[in-house]
Amino acid sequence: MTAFLTGGSGFVGGAVIRRLVADGRDVRALARSDAAAATVAALGARPVRGDLSDPNALAEGMRGCDAVFHVAGVNRTCVRHRAELTGANVDAPGIVVRAAFDAGVPRVIHTSSAATLGEDEGTIGTEDAPHRSSFLSGYERSKYLGERRALETGRELGIDVICVNPSSVQGPGRTSGTARILLHVAGSERAVLVRTWISVIDVDDCAAGHALAERRGAPGERYVLSGASIRIEDAVELLRARIGRPRRVLWIPRAVVRAATPLAAVAARTSRSADPSVCPALLRTLLHGHRYDGSRATRDLGLRYRPIEETLQRTIAWYEERGILAPGSPA
Repeated sequence: MTAFLTGGSGFVGGAVIRRLVADGRDVRALARSDAAAATVAALGARPVRGDLSDPNALAEGMRGCDAVFHVAGVNRTCVRHRAELTGANVDAPGIVVRAAFDAGVPRVIHTSSAATLGEDEGTIGTEDAPHRSSFLSGYERSKYLGERRALETGRELGIDVICVNPSSVQGPGRTSGTARILLHVAGSERAVLVRTWISVIDVDDCAAGHALAERRGAPGERYVLSGASIRIEDAVELLRARIGRPRRVLWIPRAVVRAATPLAAVAARTSRSADPSVCPALLRTLLHGHRYDGSRATRDLGLRYRPIEETLQRTIAWYEERGILAPGSPA
């Protein structure tokens, strides 16, 4: 059994490669640079040089495979150039599904996002939750449109497309995105936070969910992958129990965060970095919070989630071993 995978040099894609290789699968992984090729080769996959915008290269790499895992995408909330989101998150899913059809591959596992659920604030997001008909960020909108593009193209061509919708993926190896919040809190004697809800899944559980979706997922369905939803206050207590930090937390009132949104817009426009670290979309997402129900993946796919305490323990240990985070003293 041979699988083709996009996004293999990334955090989630790399974990999926490790899982498939551990299951005894031959894996081909798209690589658009020498560095990406070296990364996927080190994980046990055979690099296939090409780009998501080149359907011929994709189809050639997929030929003879039993399944395609489309994991590649842009996973950033504050993005300066929206065209990057459109190309990677909206257009690429349809290109990948069409390439699978051209190569004769019958099944595509599309890595979407739990953000596509669009649940109302204060509710729990499920696969069947009504969408609020508005978007918190350009990222959320792009993943929503990309998921629709993948499913519609699959129906049009007769290709089985199964979507997996991870919540915030955490674990050893992640230092960007939402992991920056974890590093801020864990590395501070005094953290500055806003009260909200977060939903997380361990990276290895996320990879297992991909593999199970290929074997057991129903065509046209989507499966939320989310192991736990937790208040940020409780997450802080878990960190204190593990490393003794943060000793104090300054809780910013939600009304203050809302009022600061226009200032965040100015800061984002004037920032000289490639992508700003703070933007109105990020503040809206934090205030909204997310609670996702990942039980369908357990019922239908057989996915078992590890406790959030175990994910936190593994992640903090990885940071400490590499000097990213100073060792703490458990409270």
